Amino acid sequence: MRTTPFRQAEAEALAAMTPDERARFDAAEAEEEARLQLAELVYGARTRAGLTQTELARRMGTQQSVISAVENGGQVPSVSTLWRIAHALDLRLTIDMAAAS
Repeated sequence: MRTTPFRQAEAEALAAMTPDERARFDAAEAEEEARLQLAELVYGARTRAGLTQTELARRMGTQQSVISAVENGGQVPSVSTLWRIAHALDLRLTIDMAAAS
């Protein structure tokens, strides 16, 4: 059985997509990147504050599983949840938009 390197298989799959399929794929990929950036942001802020997930959740009045889901990228937090996280960490939430590259 011959195996195909991942990058080659990915390139072949992308090349076979219709423009509409590629647009949907690119949008999903961008959303996943944003989800992971938010996860890293929350994780970094929490660990810099020296808190466990349980301690942060307690400060927010929520469950540890909510913090875990945000930090592992399994849940896209709402603006309200991000504000509550920032507030619990004594931080100010700022949201910015920049030109797409």
